[in-house]
Amino acid sequence: MSDRFVVVGAGTMGLGIAYVAAGADHAVELVEVDPARGAAAVDRLAELWDTAVRRGKLTADQAAANRARVTLRTALAEVAEEPDVVVEAVPERLGLKRAVLRDAETLRPALLASNTSSIPIAELAEGLAHPERFLGLHFFNPVWAMALLEVVVGPATAGETTAAAVALAGRLGKDPVVVRDMPGFATSRLGVTLGLEAIRMVADGVAGPADIDKAMVLGYRHPVGPLELTDLVGLDVRLDIARTLQAAYGDRFAPPRLLEDLVAAGRLGRKSGQGFYRWADGVRVGEADVTELTGGGSR
Repeated sequence: MSDRFVVVGAGTMGLGIAYVAAGADHAVELVEVDPARGAAAVDRLAELWDTAVRRGKLTADQAAANRARVTLRTALAEVAEEPDVVVEAVPERLGLKRAVLRDAETLRPALLASNTSSIPIAELAEGLAHPERFLGLHFFNPVWAMALLEVVVGPATAGETTAAAVALAGRLGKDPVVVRDMPGFATSRLGVTLGLEAIRMVADGVAGPADIDKAMVLGYRHPVGPLELTDLVGLDVRLDIARTLQAAYGDRFAPPRLLEDLVAAGRLGRKSGQGFYRWADGVRVGEADVTELTGGGSR
């Protein structure tokens, strides 16, 4: 019988984690309280499997088997006790994540993890009965394409929990790095720094998003530029992370006014169809016009 792998939250990261877990032969339960988001996640997963078949990465039978391993749930109460893994992948808000993790812990999972990209594991663990079984599993977007998995060890995380997480990474086809519990960990702290400065450069009129990104791709061999990556991650997610890091480290992580204005305008990147670029069916189709929002400068 396959290990039971529960993912809470069917947003961009949650459905990506579910896709990878199903492909690694786990029986996946994807928990999403919003019916529309849950239905959209199921449709998106189907598209991903269909695309994998067209590209020759999976056979039709393999894709059908993966699809059959995923069950959509509308509440944690629908999940049977003692799953092997529970990964929380809800929005980057401390109160929401704590509430979900406390509810998930009542299922008595062997391994409980958060996909947080910036919130300290020690803060998320407050209120948990068994923090020694809890840590961070920070996946990267798109989950099915990115090899890295950041394993974040909290102050109460047991050694066997860390070992189990590293072993899980291998089963999921990921290459783990183990980091200490600090706000932003390693990857978000560095990545957000670059992304925020790129946004300030757009606001200051240094260059357009495409040219800034091109400079980093060609000059520094980044696979994707910081502004396109911001669109892929979600401008709202980047804003939440920046605010978390600002609270921890001060105003060097203060979010640029342009980022705040774009989020307020509902321009969240690929998922909304427009951010620093325009998107259609998940594909970048051109640079967006942000000039009407840059009058206030970089801050």
